[in-house]
Amino acid sequence: MTVTVEQNVPLAQFTTIGIGGPARYFVRAVDIDVLREAIDWARERSLPLFILGGGSNLLISDAGFDGLVVHVDLRGVTVLAEDEYAMVRVAAGEVWDDFVAMAVSRSWAGVECLSGIPGSVGATPIQNVGAYGQEVSETIARVEVLDRRDGLVKTLTNWDCRFGYRSSLFKNYERDRYVVTAVTFRLKVGGAATLRYPELQKAVASDDLQDVRDAVIAIRRRKGMVLDPADPDTRSDGSFFMNPIVDPSVVTDEMPRYPASDGMVKLSAAWLIEHAGFEKGFTLGNAGLSTKHTLAVINRGGATAREVRALVETIQKRVREKFGIELQPEPNFIGF
Repeated sequence: MTVTVEQNVPLAQFTTIGIGGPARYFVRAVDIDVLREAIDWARERSLPLFILGGGSNLLISDAGFDGLVVHVDLRGVTVLAEDEYAMVRVAAGEVWDDFVAMAVSRSWAGVECLSGIPGSVGATPIQNVGAYGQEVSETIARVEVLDRRDGLVKTLTNWDCRFGYRSSLFKNYERDRYVVTAVTFRLKVGGAATLRYPELQKAVASDDLQDVRDAVIAIRRRKGMVLDPADPDTRSDGSFFMNPIVDPSVVTDEMPRYPASDGMVKLSAAWLIEHAGFEKGFTLGNAGLSTKHTLAVINRGGATAREVRALVETIQKRVREKFGIELQPEPNFIGF
């Protein structure tokens, strides 16, 4: 292999929660050829393979990963066209919030409500990242991928990606087939900001993109959802639980609810957690809930993945017992 394969690389340093044992083997992929070669190297040795992006949406086991971890570090932002809409191709390794800041500065509307979210661009279509009334699927025109089956680079349309609430082709249907290498966004030039979310509507007086970005970051910061080395509440994976989508028959009058597709209802995971008896700042060992937001599971310092799992399972059990609703974690669990 012509690329550098490192051994026993600690993975906690690559995650926002700061937890994770070592990778048995580790490769930093700075271009498609390195990425392809690394995948082939693991296949030839029958090694498990894990593709690592920005590390903001995963919990890695204390034992680490007994295979090859490939850190996707592809870079580059290219404006393909800019008239009524800006078509912008962004490589998977670019920092997501840097791209959002660029879009807002260029008066490109469509991702401003997704400001302050940690992680890389390549992860956004996998999770169909969303916040404050926007989802990336609204502006994704196409996704470039490396198909692990045949080693070919392919382009998928928005329709091909099968986007749903926190779901996609990559997460729910072809989990281990594709590696996202670039995403092309279609953003409205000179467009107004999206103001669908009630909390955001109260926070800003205009639909100016920069005003909305600033307001989103301020709201996220109050909830400990903006990375800050000086704030231990941000040593987390962000919102750890997805807002459950349920049949209206299980909803009681006091539960905050929002309409979802197919006649279903979306509930607030934070409300369920709090009303199951968990307060902000609740701790279990070195893991805990943020003092600012009950959706954020944090590493209070020296936490292990085992402690995080114990806390998560405790919360799930109590919500299940009280409401009959199953909370689903948003992060991926690796190496368990």
